[in-house]
Amino acid sequence: MALVGALDQGTTSTRFLVVDETGTVVTSAQRPHAQHFPRPGWVEHDATEILENTWTVIAAALDSADLTAGDLAAVGITNQRETLVVWDPATGQPLHQAIVWQDTRTTEIVDRLADGDPDRFRATTGLPLATYFSGPRATWLLEHVDGLRARGESGGALLGTLDSWLLWNLTGGSDGGRHATDVTNASRTLLMDLTTLDWDPDLLAAMGIPAVMLPQVVPSIGRLGVGVGPLAGVPISGILGDQQAALFGQGCHAAGQAKNTYGTGCFLLLHTGQQIVPSRHGLLTTVACQQKGKAPTYALEGSVAMAGATVQWLRDEIGLIADSADVETLARTVEDNGDVYLVPAFSGLFAPHWRADARGVVAGLTRYTNKGHFARAALESTAFQTSEVLEAMRADSGVELSELRVDGGMVVNDLLMQFQADLLEVPVVRPLVEETTALGAAYAAGLAEGCWSELADVRANWQEGGRWTPAMTADERVRLTARWNQAVQRTLDWV
Repeated sequence: MALVGALDQGTTSTRFLVVDETGTVVTSAQRPHAQHFPRPGWVEHDATEILENTWTVIAAALDSADLTAGDLAAVGITNQRETLVVWDPATGQPLHQAIVWQDTRTTEIVDRLADGDPDRFRATTGLPLATYFSGPRATWLLEHVDGLRARGESGGALLGTLDSWLLWNLTGGSDGGRHATDVTNASRTLLMDLTTLDWDPDLLAAMGIPAVMLPQVVPSIGRLGVGVGPLAGVPISGILGDQQAALFGQGCHAAGQAKNTYGTGCFLLLHTGQQIVPSRHGLLTTVACQQKGKAPTYALEGSVAMAGATVQWLRDEIGLIADSADVETLARTVEDNGDVYLVPAFSGLFAPHWRADARGVVAGLTRYTNKGHFARAALESTAFQTSEVLEAMRADSGVELSELRVDGGMVVNDLLMQFQADLLEVPVVRPLVEETTALGAAYAAGLAEGCWSELADVRANWQEGGRWTPAMTADERVRLTARWNQAVQRTLDWV
């Protein structure tokens, strides 16, 4: 039976797992990395730490199942998407901390590029100008790291999102590593043309980014190189940004299918087939996937900055809970939210508002409010934000979902999932195998190497693991949504 590996490099940890032909996880290992907050609004990772963790989890997962590289038919990569790394190709050393997708230091650059029109590049890229995307981060690095521009123009520095940093290292690093990124990650930079699937010269010029520093843009499914170290000789044959990987792993391969991932952030994707659907309601048009030799497919996406990160904030900064899993127990100590609403705009608001200047608000506090209400408001904020995104998707696409497939760390929270189904008025369905992001990367690599013959084989592996159906009255849904909208307006008015 063929075995396929997947490297899942996320915002808070790095994981490597191996699956068999049925999509069953054979072995896995995971390791967290530090979050760095050097200034308000700045979020950084140490790319060297992430790379070291990558080698560690690969070796640990293989060792725990008594496997070697020779047992793997292929390996795929999935990654936190908009986080940017710059490094020296001669030494392999990063030239700056990785700037994370949540980081807002590029606000002035984004405003300068927009010049009053945040949709200036939307027709080409499918994206609004926002601090979320990695292109302006490259501009910031080139403007703030001494000598970087000259170094980059002469071949002494490379830029890339984390998939390209990992691919370069996994395929040899300074000894001939492949500098490439796939179309899904490239579509999140504000630098790629959605129709040509390549870097746009006008966008590079506008942001002052030398093309020579950037990776080659390649299909998501197809051989990219051969591994070294603990992956010696193994084909690296797939890359998908984490949310596109989850869409793929959930078996959502056709227009009209949708998934939502509840991780550090929250990401709702609606597959639109081979059609590029422009958004008029604050969503992103993005590449869903491309198989080598075939036409690309696209998606509409609504991105929420704070989901699981809101629970982490309750745990780490507020000290309300000792462990993230405790939030549901605390929230269940009250019957409802007590008219308390938390809008976690700690890094601004993403879709559908796109307001980097928005800041978090808690509305409705009284002496009646207790810790349970606060915990419940934190959980409900994720569902409310998802509901906003789905409403925008309905308006853009005209598609009415029959169900929403969900994945990510928060889907074990029954209270949240039921509230989500109540707000959306459609069933919320969790897969039996919840590692859909890593599964998507494994399926991509396995398809490239013939472990699965066609997409139908991947879809056949999907099994339902849980379902929540709407139970809330229409009047209650309308009342709660109206109160949430009031709280959001206070968030937007704060500046």
